[in-house]
Amino acid sequence: MGKDGSNKMKLVIVGAGGRLGAALVREYRDKHQVTGFNRDQLDLSNLHDVRETLRATDFDVLINAAAFTNVDRCETERDSAFLINGEAPGVLATICRDKGAKMIHFSTDYVFDGQKRAAYTEDDEPNPISAYGESKLAGEKNVLAANDEHLIVRVSWVFGPDRPSFVDAMIKRAQESDTVDAIADKFSTPTYTLDIAAMFPRFFPGYSARDYHGILHFANAGECSWQEYAQSALDCCQRIGLALKTKAVGGSKLKDMSGWLARRPVYSVLSTGKYTKLTDTPPRAWREAVADYITRFYSTK
Repeated sequence: MGKDGSNKMKLVIVGAGGRLGAALVREYRDKHQVTGFNRDQLDLSNLHDVRETLRATDFDVLINAAAFTNVDRCETERDSAFLINGEAPGVLATICRDKGAKMIHFSTDYVFDGQKRAAYTEDDEPNPISAYGESKLAGEKNVLAANDEHLIVRVSWVFGPDRPSFVDAMIKRAQESDTVDAIADKFSTPTYTLDIAAMFPRFFPGYSARDYHGILHFANAGECSWQEYAQSALDCCQRIGLALKTKAVGGSKLKDMSGWLARRPVYSVLSTGKYTKLTDTPPRAWREAVADYITRFYSTK
């Protein structure tokens, strides 16, 4: 419920031009009063403009889906990474606190080091091994330091129709090349933007008797390697009749990725047990989500 007592919330979505932000705008624009800011309209590296713009905007909930997500560039552009991923979320959180608004901020499985071989829970201690992970963890801490009633949602391997991701790159390669390889010894879980968007309204203030806050993990159910993820996608493409030059994904090893600057966690599966307990709705399996995506958005290509 909005501050004015109506059923429509006034939402600000930062990062509205990105893969996740665009999905959120599309999901909510007919149900709520949505103001979306893409990077050209609100650059998180310019904190003065961020403060000026958002202080002049009326809203009930701010969703921050913007980030500096190029993991390797974060290694060479640490200052920018920590400004956008670390400092800026704290500024957003402070503005929300001062307005009496809720902030929902997205973070990542890369806050973990990957040494665990069971799904990471919200109570596990973060230990990032890259500048990207370090900067995102700094952002989490700054958001909750401004107001511990805000909500951090960690997600992993995000895919969806609004901007190409790993799964789209694998399909494109299979359409153009006789060989496709993907890493077989790195594990996490794909997360579909449409599923994220569908689950979010329950975390808006007034949706239920409980106002969710703190840290929450969300991903589709299960776990896989990048090779398994890519193979499942190509299998779906075959079922819908999409022409491919190759139908099998070969395996490569994480240690052989010599072109990468940043270290990646080997295992970063997020436990969604807390989400399921809070909502009584377990996320659907990652294979089902990937099949839905490919059926919807590749059948007409």
